[in-house]
Amino acid sequence: MGYLLITGEEYNRAFEFIKGGLGGFEMLRQGDLVKFIGSGISVTIYTTLTAFLVAMVLGLLAGLGRISQNTLVRNLAITYVEFVRGVPTLVLIFTLAFVIVPEGADLIGLEGGTISTNSRAIAALAIIYGAFLAEVFRAGIESVAYGQMEAARSLGMTAGQAMRHIILPQAIRNILPALGNDFIAMLKDSSLVSVLAVRDITQMGRLYAGTSFRFRESYLVLTFLYLSMTLILSLLLRWYERRLRQDGK
Repeated sequence: MGYLLITGEEYNRAFEFIKGGLGGFEMLRQGDLVKFIGSGISVTIYTTLTAFLVAMVLGLLAGLGRISQNTLVRNLAITYVEFVRGVPTLVLIFTLAFVIVPEGADLIGLEGGTISTNSRAIAALAIIYGAFLAEVFRAGIESVAYGQMEAARSLGMTAGQAMRHIILPQAIRNILPALGNDFIAMLKDSSLVSVLAVRDITQMGRLYAGTSFRFRESYLVLTFLYLSMTLILSLLLRWYERRLRQDGK
């Protein structure tokens, strides 16, 4: 068995190669761990917010499809929901990011290969959580008494007008706590997009740990950052739920 001997000059050349290839590693020599990993927070927040907004649109459409009287629309919505629920999230992220999203872009005349990894990650998270939110929206709509739809129709409203002006406002108010929980869940699941080389806080933590070999410190800081964000969001959600209960009395 042979041993690899690396001189100081060779080490510096290797470090410069890594720094030049990955970018931003001058902070490693300064030991500024929190600053380096924290630089991915904006990417994490942007990815989560954008993906959740798109997921809400997809979830609303799929939720309406689940209760549609049209058999084709209803079956398409059911297929979408069951497909997402039946495949592991990580496998779905790879499939959506590297197969479905670029192929779908090619079908509509866009260059699928030019789509950035960040955009692919956002699309993957949105499609995955759109299926979960579809069930949330469906439950919210069904929680509103059907008599209100009948009353609106008797006043001359169309089904679409009644849904938009009468049913959905009440349904959304009922499901706001559930939407908040799903947003927190998406924030945590956004760490999975690091496998696509998206430079979120998980990816930055992995890069720091792999380059500096400070695995314990890196993952402790990573855990603290996620825990801080989720705790703040959980406290805000609980406060809002209390407000809803007080307003409902």
